Amino acid sequence: MTDLDQLTAATAHLDPPLAALDLPALRANAADLVRRAAGTPVRVAAKSVRCRAVLDLALASPGFAGVMGYSLLEAIWLVRGGLRDVLMGYPTADRAALRELAADRALLDAITLMIDGLDQLALIRATVGDAPVRICLDVDASLRVGRLHLGVRRSPLRTPAEVATLAAAAQAQGFRVAGVMFYEAQIAGLPDSSPGVRFMKRRSAAELAVRRGAVVEAVEKVVGALEIVNSGGTGSVEISAADPSVTEVTAGSGLYVPTLFDDYRSFVPRPALYFALPVVRHPAPGIATLFGGGYIASGPAGKSRRPSPALRGLKLLGTEGAGEVQTPVRGRPAETLKVGDRVWFRHAKAGELGERFDTIHFVEDGRIVESVPTYRGEGKNFG
Repeated sequence: MTDLDQLTAATAHLDPPLAALDLPALRANAADLVRRAAGTPVRVAAKSVRCRAVLDLALASPGFAGVMGYSLLEAIWLVRGGLRDVLMGYPTADRAALRELAADRALLDAITLMIDGLDQLALIRATVGDAPVRICLDVDASLRVGRLHLGVRRSPLRTPAEVATLAAAAQAQGFRVAGVMFYEAQIAGLPDSSPGVRFMKRRSAAELAVRRGAVVEAVEKVVGALEIVNSGGTGSVEISAADPSVTEVTAGSGLYVPTLFDDYRSFVPRPALYFALPVVRHPAPGIATLFGGGYIASGPAGKSRRPSPALRGLKLLGTEGAGEVQTPVRGRPAETLKVGDRVWFRHAKAGELGERFDTIHFVEDGRIVESVPTYRGEGKNFG
Protein backbone atom coordinates (compact mmCIF):
# COMPACT_ATOMS: atom_id res chain seq x y z
CA MET A 1 0.00 0.00 0.00
CA THR A 2 1.21 3.47 -0.82
CA ASP A 3 2.58 5.56 2.01
CA LEU A 4 0.15 8.48 1.95
CA ASP A 5 2.56 10.59 3.99
CA GLN A 6 5.01 10.37 1.06
CA LEU A 7 2.36 11.60 -1.33
CA THR A 8 1.53 14.43 1.05
CA ALA A 9 5.18 15.42 1.48
CA ALA A 10 5.88 15.27 -2.25
CA THR A 11 2.92 17.50 -3.12
CA ALA A 12 3.00 19.80 -0.07
CA HIS A 13 3.84 22.83 -2.22
CA LEU A 14 0.77 22.26 -4.41
CA ASP A 15 -2.80 23.19 -3.61
CA PRO A 16 -5.37 20.40 -4.00
CA PRO A 17 -7.51 19.15 -5.63
CA LEU A 18 -4.71 17.24 -7.38
CA ALA A 19 -3.92 13.76 -8.66
CA ALA A 20 -0.76 11.83 -7.80
CA LEU A 21 0.63 8.53 -8.98
CA ASP A 22 2.86 6.21 -6.95
CA LEU A 23 5.42 5.44 -9.65
CA PRO A 24 6.95 2.33 -8.01
CA ALA A 25 3.45 0.88 -7.56
CA LEU A 26 2.67 1.52 -11.22
CA ARG A 27 5.87 -0.25 -12.30
CA ALA A 28 5.09 -3.18 -10.01
CA ASN A 29 1.57 -3.41 -11.43
CA ALA A 30 2.91 -3.39 -15.00
CA ALA A 31 5.37 -6.17 -14.16
CA ASP A 32 2.61 -8.19 -12.50
CA LEU A 33 0.38 -7.94 -15.58
CA VAL A 34 3.25 -9.26 -17.70
CA ARG A 35 3.87 -12.07 -15.21
CA ARG A 36 0.20 -13.06 -15.27
CA ALA A 37 0.17 -13.00 -19.08
CA ALA A 38 2.99 -15.58 -19.06
CA GLY A 39 4.49 -14.62 -22.40
CA THR A 40 1.34 -13.45 -24.17
CA PRO A 41 1.70 -9.76 -25.19
CA VAL A 42 -0.35 -7.26 -23.18
CA ARG A 43 -2.22 -4.55 -25.10
CA VAL A 44 -2.87 -1.42 -23.01
CA ALA A 45 -6.49 -0.25 -22.73
CA ALA A 46 -6.27 3.51 -23.29
CA LYS A 47 -9.66 4.26 -21.75
CA SER A 48 -8.33 2.96 -18.44
CA VAL A 49 -5.24 5.18 -18.61
CA ARG A 50 -6.09 8.43 -20.49
CA CYS A 51 -2.56 9.75 -20.14
CA ARG A 52 0.01 9.46 -22.92
CA ALA A 53 2.96 9.45 -20.51
CA VAL A 54 1.55 6.40 -18.73
CA LEU A 55 0.84 4.69 -22.06
CA ASP A 56 4.43 5.33 -23.10
CA LEU A 57 5.74 4.03 -19.78
CA ALA A 58 3.78 0.79 -20.14
CA LEU A 59 4.70 0.29 -23.79
CA ALA A 60 8.38 0.74 -22.95
CA SER A 61 8.12 -2.22 -20.57
CA PRO A 62 8.92 -5.70 -21.95
CA GLY A 63 5.75 -7.71 -22.46
CA PHE A 64 3.50 -4.85 -23.58
CA ALA A 65 2.60 -4.30 -27.23
CA GLY A 66 0.01 -1.99 -28.75
CA VAL A 67 -2.90 0.07 -27.47
CA MET A 68 -6.63 -0.52 -27.43
CA GLY A 69 -8.41 2.76 -28.16
CA TYR A 70 -11.98 3.73 -27.40
CA SER A 71 -12.49 6.58 -29.89
CA LEU A 72 -11.34 6.76 -33.51
CA LEU A 73 -10.32 10.39 -33.05
CA GLU A 74 -8.27 9.27 -30.06
CA ALA A 75 -6.63 6.53 -32.14
CA ILE A 76 -5.74 9.02 -34.89
CA TRP A 77 -4.26 11.40 -32.32
CA LEU A 78 -2.21 8.62 -30.71
CA VAL A 79 -0.86 7.38 -34.05
CA ARG A 80 0.08 10.88 -35.12
CA GLY A 81 1.85 11.14 -31.78
CA GLY A 82 4.03 8.15 -32.58
CA LEU A 83 2.10 4.94 -31.84
CA ARG A 84 1.97 2.33 -34.58
CA ASP A 85 -0.62 -0.20 -33.41
CA VAL A 86 -4.05 0.84 -32.15
CA LEU A 87 -6.89 -1.66 -32.01
CA MET A 88 -10.28 -0.05 -31.52
CA GLY A 89 -12.17 -1.64 -28.65
CA TYR A 90 -15.55 -0.38 -29.86
CA PRO A 91 -17.32 0.44 -33.14
CA THR A 92 -17.38 3.99 -34.48
CA ALA A 93 -19.93 6.07 -36.35
CA ASP A 94 -17.71 9.16 -36.58
CA ARG A 95 -17.80 9.91 -40.31
CA ALA A 96 -15.34 12.79 -40.14
CA ALA A 97 -12.80 10.61 -38.33
CA LEU A 98 -13.38 7.79 -40.84
CA ARG A 99 -12.65 10.16 -43.71
CA GLU A 100 -9.48 11.29 -41.96
CA LEU A 101 -8.45 7.67 -41.51
CA ALA A 102 -9.08 6.83 -45.18
CA ALA A 103 -7.01 9.77 -46.41
CA ASP A 104 -3.82 8.71 -44.65
CA ARG A 105 -2.06 5.44 -45.48
CA ALA A 106 -0.08 5.51 -42.23
CA LEU A 107 -3.34 5.67 -40.27
CA LEU A 108 -4.84 2.83 -42.31
CA ASP A 109 -1.83 0.65 -41.52
CA ALA A 110 -1.78 1.47 -37.81
CA ILE A 111 -5.47 1.46 -36.82
CA THR A 112 -7.81 -1.52 -36.76
CA LEU A 113 -11.53 -0.76 -36.48
CA MET A 114 -13.93 -2.89 -34.43
CA ILE A 115 -17.16 -4.10 -36.02
CA ASP A 116 -19.88 -6.63 -35.29
CA GLY A 117 -22.49 -6.12 -38.01
CA LEU A 118 -23.22 -5.49 -41.68
CA ASP A 119 -24.71 -2.08 -40.89
CA GLN A 120 -21.35 -0.90 -39.56
CA LEU A 121 -19.60 -2.18 -42.67
CA ALA A 122 -22.10 -0.28 -44.80
CA LEU A 123 -21.56 2.97 -42.92
CA ILE A 124 -17.77 2.66 -43.15
CA ARG A 125 -17.75 1.77 -46.85
CA ALA A 126 -20.19 4.57 -47.69
CA THR A 127 -17.90 7.01 -45.88
CA VAL A 128 -14.42 5.92 -46.98
CA GLY A 129 -15.04 4.51 -50.45
CA ASP A 130 -12.70 1.66 -51.35
CA ALA A 131 -9.99 2.48 -48.78
CA PRO A 132 -8.35 -0.73 -47.43
CA VAL A 133 -9.65 -0.48 -43.87
CA ARG A 134 -8.43 -3.00 -41.28
CA ILE A 135 -11.16 -4.50 -39.10
CA CYS A 136 -11.49 -6.79 -36.11
CA LEU A 137 -14.70 -8.69 -35.29
CA ASP A 138 -16.13 -8.26 -31.78
CA VAL A 139 -17.55 -11.57 -30.53
CA ASP A 140 -19.96 -11.94 -27.60
CA ALA A 141 -18.01 -13.55 -24.74
CA SER A 142 -20.83 -13.68 -22.20
CA LEU A 143 -22.02 -16.84 -20.47
CA ARG A 144 -25.54 -17.96 -21.25
CA VAL A 145 -27.35 -20.44 -19.05
CA GLY A 146 -30.78 -21.02 -20.56
CA ARG A 147 -32.29 -17.55 -20.86
CA LEU A 148 -29.86 -16.09 -18.35
CA HIS A 149 -27.26 -13.74 -19.86
CA LEU A 150 -24.19 -13.27 -17.65
CA GLY A 151 -21.94 -10.55 -19.00
CA VAL A 152 -22.21 -7.24 -20.80
CA ARG A 153 -24.35 -6.54 -23.86
CA ARG A 154 -21.87 -5.92 -26.64
CA SER A 155 -21.76 -7.85 -29.87
CA PRO A 156 -24.64 -9.78 -31.47
CA LEU A 157 -22.06 -12.23 -32.89
CA ARG A 158 -21.73 -15.43 -30.91
CA THR A 159 -21.45 -18.65 -32.90
CA PRO A 160 -18.54 -19.62 -35.15
CA ALA A 161 -20.89 -19.62 -38.16
CA GLU A 162 -22.14 -16.08 -37.42
CA VAL A 163 -18.62 -14.70 -37.09
CA ALA A 164 -17.33 -16.50 -40.17
CA THR A 165 -20.28 -15.25 -42.24
CA LEU A 166 -19.56 -11.64 -41.31
CA ALA A 167 -15.85 -12.13 -41.95
CA ALA A 168 -16.60 -13.43 -45.44
CA ALA A 169 -18.92 -10.51 -46.16
CA ALA A 170 -16.30 -8.03 -44.95
CA GLN A 171 -13.57 -9.57 -47.07
CA ALA A 172 -15.84 -9.53 -50.12
CA GLN A 173 -16.33 -5.79 -49.60
CA GLY A 174 -12.60 -5.13 -49.57
CA PHE A 175 -12.01 -4.95 -45.82
CA ARG A 176 -8.81 -6.39 -44.33
CA VAL A 177 -10.02 -8.81 -41.65
CA ALA A 178 -7.18 -8.67 -39.12
CA GLY A 179 -8.63 -10.40 -36.10
CA VAL A 180 -11.32 -11.24 -33.59
CA MET A 181 -11.87 -10.00 -30.05
CA PHE A 182 -13.56 -11.49 -26.98
CA TYR A 183 -14.16 -9.44 -23.82
CA GLU A 184 -15.34 -11.66 -20.97
CA ALA A 185 -16.61 -8.92 -18.65
CA GLN A 186 -18.28 -11.44 -16.35
CA ILE A 187 -14.79 -12.75 -15.53
CA ALA A 188 -12.57 -9.69 -15.94
CA GLY A 189 -14.93 -7.14 -14.40
CA LEU A 190 -16.30 -8.94 -11.33
CA PRO A 191 -14.47 -9.25 -8.00
CA ASP A 192 -14.16 -12.69 -6.43
CA SER A 193 -16.82 -11.77 -3.89
CA SER A 194 -18.47 -15.15 -3.26
CA PRO A 195 -18.21 -18.87 -4.01
CA GLY A 196 -21.08 -18.43 -6.47
CA VAL A 197 -19.20 -15.76 -8.45
CA ARG A 198 -16.05 -17.88 -8.50
CA PHE A 199 -18.01 -20.88 -9.76
CA MET A 200 -19.59 -18.75 -12.49
CA LYS A 201 -16.16 -17.50 -13.56
CA ARG A 202 -14.77 -21.03 -13.84
CA ARG A 203 -17.77 -22.21 -15.84
CA SER A 204 -17.63 -19.18 -18.13
CA ALA A 205 -13.90 -19.59 -18.75
CA ALA A 206 -14.38 -23.25 -19.70
CA GLU A 207 -17.24 -22.47 -22.10
CA LEU A 208 -15.40 -19.60 -23.73
CA ALA A 209 -12.17 -21.54 -24.19
CA VAL A 210 -14.01 -24.06 -26.38
CA ARG A 211 -16.09 -21.51 -28.30
CA ARG A 212 -13.23 -19.06 -28.83
CA GLY A 213 -11.10 -21.73 -30.49
CA ALA A 214 -14.01 -22.77 -32.70
CA VAL A 215 -14.62 -19.15 -33.76
CA VAL A 216 -10.96 -18.62 -34.65
CA GLU A 217 -10.89 -21.84 -36.70
CA ALA A 218 -14.08 -20.92 -38.57
CA VAL A 219 -12.89 -17.40 -39.39
CA GLU A 220 -9.44 -18.52 -40.52
CA LYS A 221 -11.03 -20.98 -42.94
CA VAL A 222 -12.64 -17.97 -44.62
CA VAL A 223 -9.99 -15.23 -44.48
CA GLY A 224 -6.75 -17.04 -43.69
CA ALA A 225 -4.49 -16.65 -40.64
CA LEU A 226 -5.49 -13.91 -38.22
CA GLU A 227 -3.03 -11.36 -36.87
CA ILE A 228 -5.07 -10.67 -33.73
CA VAL A 229 -7.01 -12.89 -31.34
CA ASN A 230 -7.60 -10.50 -28.46
CA SER A 231 -9.16 -11.36 -25.15
CA GLY A 232 -9.28 -10.51 -21.50
CA GLY A 233 -9.14 -7.63 -19.09
CA THR A 234 -7.25 -6.88 -15.89
CA GLY A 235 -9.29 -9.40 -13.92
CA SER A 236 -8.88 -12.26 -16.41
CA VAL A 237 -5.36 -11.92 -17.83
CA GLU A 238 -4.11 -15.37 -16.86
CA ILE A 239 -7.34 -17.09 -17.91
CA SER A 240 -7.25 -15.57 -21.39
CA ALA A 241 -3.51 -16.04 -21.81
CA ALA A 242 -3.84 -19.76 -21.05
CA ASP A 243 -5.85 -20.27 -24.27
CA PRO A 244 -3.45 -21.19 -27.10
CA SER A 245 -5.71 -19.50 -29.66
CA VAL A 246 -5.25 -16.09 -27.95
CA THR A 247 -2.43 -13.96 -29.39
CA GLU A 248 -2.75 -11.02 -26.97
CA VAL A 249 -4.56 -9.92 -23.83
CA THR A 250 -5.80 -6.44 -22.96
CA ALA A 251 -5.41 -4.71 -19.60
CA GLY A 252 -5.36 -1.13 -18.41
CA SER A 253 -7.05 -0.77 -15.03
CA GLY A 254 -4.41 -3.05 -13.54
CA LEU A 255 -1.84 -0.27 -13.92
CA TYR A 256 -3.71 2.10 -11.58
CA VAL A 257 -5.76 -0.48 -9.58
CA PRO A 258 -8.88 1.49 -8.59
CA THR A 259 -11.20 0.30 -5.81
CA LEU A 260 -13.27 -1.96 -8.06
CA PHE A 261 -10.28 -4.33 -8.14
CA ASP A 262 -9.70 -4.60 -4.40
CA ASP A 263 -11.42 -7.97 -3.97
CA TYR A 264 -9.80 -10.03 -6.72
CA ARG A 265 -7.96 -13.22 -5.82
CA SER A 266 -6.04 -13.49 -9.08
CA PHE A 267 -3.58 -10.72 -8.16
CA VAL A 268 -2.47 -8.54 -5.25
CA PRO A 269 -3.86 -5.02 -5.66
CA ARG A 270 -1.27 -2.24 -5.44
CA PRO A 271 -3.19 1.05 -5.67
CA ALA A 272 -1.12 3.52 -7.66
CA LEU A 273 -3.34 6.50 -8.54
CA TYR A 274 -4.82 8.81 -5.90
CA PHE A 275 -6.43 12.23 -5.70
CA ALA A 276 -6.35 14.73 -2.84
CA LEU A 277 -9.04 17.13 -1.68
CA PRO A 278 -8.55 20.03 0.78
CA VAL A 279 -10.45 20.44 4.03
CA VAL A 280 -12.42 23.69 3.91
CA ARG A 281 -14.67 23.58 6.99
CA HIS A 282 -16.08 21.63 9.98
CA PRO A 283 -19.90 21.64 9.96
CA ALA A 284 -20.15 19.47 13.10
CA PRO A 285 -17.94 17.54 15.51
CA GLY A 286 -16.38 14.52 13.78
CA ILE A 287 -17.14 15.80 10.28
CA ALA A 288 -14.76 17.54 7.88
CA THR A 289 -15.97 19.04 4.62
CA LEU A 290 -13.71 18.82 1.59
CA PHE A 291 -13.74 20.86 -1.60
CA GLY A 292 -14.77 18.92 -4.73
CA GLY A 293 -14.90 15.15 -4.94
CA GLY A 294 -18.02 14.25 -6.91
CA TYR A 295 -16.08 11.93 -9.18
CA ILE A 296 -18.63 9.15 -9.53
CA ALA A 297 -17.58 6.29 -11.80
CA SER A 298 -19.67 5.04 -14.71
CA GLY A 299 -21.69 1.83 -14.54
CA PRO A 300 -24.67 0.85 -12.39
CA ALA A 301 -25.27 3.57 -9.79
CA GLY A 302 -24.42 2.49 -6.28
CA LYS A 303 -21.85 2.44 -3.51
CA SER A 304 -19.25 0.65 -5.62
CA ARG A 305 -19.06 3.64 -8.01
CA ARG A 306 -18.19 6.20 -5.34
CA PRO A 307 -14.65 7.38 -4.62
CA SER A 308 -13.28 6.12 -1.29
CA PRO A 309 -11.14 7.89 1.33
CA ALA A 310 -7.74 6.21 1.43
CA LEU A 311 -7.26 7.03 5.13
CA ARG A 312 -8.63 4.25 7.32
CA GLY A 313 -11.47 5.40 9.54
CA LEU A 314 -12.86 8.04 7.20
CA LYS A 315 -16.04 7.45 5.23
CA LEU A 316 -18.53 9.38 3.15
CA LEU A 317 -21.88 10.44 4.60
CA GLY A 318 -24.68 8.23 3.36
CA THR A 319 -27.00 11.20 2.96
CA GLU A 320 -24.58 13.24 0.82
CA GLY A 321 -21.93 10.99 -0.69
CA ALA A 322 -19.33 12.63 -2.92
CA GLY A 323 -20.58 16.10 -3.79
CA GLU A 324 -20.40 18.26 -6.87
CA VAL A 325 -18.55 21.01 -4.98
CA GLN A 326 -18.16 19.71 -1.43
CA THR A 327 -17.73 16.27 0.11
CA PRO A 328 -18.21 15.76 3.86
CA VAL A 329 -16.41 12.85 5.55
CA ARG A 330 -16.88 11.48 9.03
CA GLY A 331 -14.83 9.33 11.38
CA ARG A 332 -12.21 9.66 14.10
CA PRO A 333 -9.53 11.11 11.77
CA ALA A 334 -11.92 13.93 10.84
CA GLU A 335 -11.68 15.24 14.40
CA THR A 336 -8.01 16.18 13.94
CA LEU A 337 -8.17 17.44 10.36
CA LYS A 338 -7.59 21.18 10.08
CA VAL A 339 -8.72 23.59 7.39
CA GLY A 340 -6.12 23.38 4.63
CA ASP A 341 -5.19 19.74 5.32
CA ARG A 342 -5.62 17.27 2.48
CA VAL A 343 -7.46 13.95 2.33
CA TRP A 344 -6.42 11.32 -0.19
CA PHE A 345 -8.98 9.31 -2.13
CA ARG A 346 -9.04 6.47 -4.61
CA HIS A 347 -11.38 6.45 -7.58
CA ALA A 348 -13.70 3.50 -8.26
CA LYS A 349 -12.60 3.11 -11.90
CA ALA A 350 -9.27 3.72 -13.54
CA GLY A 351 -9.00 6.15 -16.46
CA GLU A 352 -12.09 8.20 -15.69
CA LEU A 353 -10.15 10.15 -13.08
CA GLY A 354 -8.17 11.60 -15.99
CA GLU A 355 -11.31 13.41 -17.09
CA ARG A 356 -11.24 15.36 -13.81
CA PHE A 357 -7.61 16.43 -13.65
CA ASP A 358 -5.30 18.13 -16.14
CA THR A 359 -2.12 16.79 -14.53
CA ILE A 360 -0.88 13.65 -12.81
CA HIS A 361 2.13 14.07 -10.55
CA PHE A 362 4.50 11.06 -10.62
CA VAL A 363 5.82 10.48 -7.09
CA GLU A 364 8.84 8.38 -6.14
CA ASP A 365 10.93 8.38 -2.96
CA GLY A 366 8.83 11.13 -1.45
CA ARG A 367 9.23 13.63 -4.29
CA ILE A 368 7.61 14.53 -7.59
CA VAL A 369 9.83 13.23 -10.39
CA GLU A 370 7.57 14.40 -13.22
CA SER A 371 4.23 16.12 -13.76
CA VAL A 372 2.46 14.97 -16.91
CA PRO A 373 -0.75 15.97 -18.68
CA THR A 374 -3.78 13.73 -18.93
CA TYR A 375 -5.83 13.64 -22.13
CA ARG A 376 -7.80 16.51 -20.60
CA GLY A 377 -4.56 18.35 -19.83
CA GLU A 378 -3.69 18.14 -23.53
CA GLY A 379 -7.06 19.64 -24.40
CA LYS A 380 -8.54 16.34 -25.58
CA ASN A 381 -11.99 15.00 -24.75
CA PHE A 382 -13.03 11.96 -26.77
CA GLY A 383 -16.40 11.36 -25.11
